[in-house]
Amino acid sequence: MNRKAINTVIAMMSMIFFTMGTASAANDPSISGDTRSKVNSAMSELINRNTVKGVYSHFDPVKGVLHDLELVKLHDGIVKKGNYYVSCADFRTSKGKLVDIDFLVLENDGNFVATQAVVHKADNKKRKYHLEN
Repeated sequence: MNRKAINTVIAMMSMIFFTMGTASAANDPSISGDTRSKVNSAMSELINRNTVKGVYSHFDPVKGVLHDLELVKLHDGIVKKGNYYVSCADFRTSKGKLVDIDFLVLENDGNFVATQAVVHKADNKKRKYHLEN
């Protein structure tokens, strides 16, 4: 496959993945058991580490805004994108708006660490991003 064809396939896959609604969030059922628990724990650890007095602070580089958020819920869905496990959580702003944040989790020798949080949806608008190997 040439580079243009590969980019087209990646763009189509990204579009499919990121146009899914919250109710049909992506999930890979082959990610199960201990791995699933460790991905969720890594997300929770990152959220807890960045939560002070019930407020999760997250800088949004697209909007140039530091969001002060309250955790609503962790999503059940987990997928694998390259080396990363990806799952998300819903948060609420002080003005009541929902922000969906994806968490990128890496595994190293059985240890799982959430390394990055990326806004997936804000102001009812999904954002495009993609992970490359």
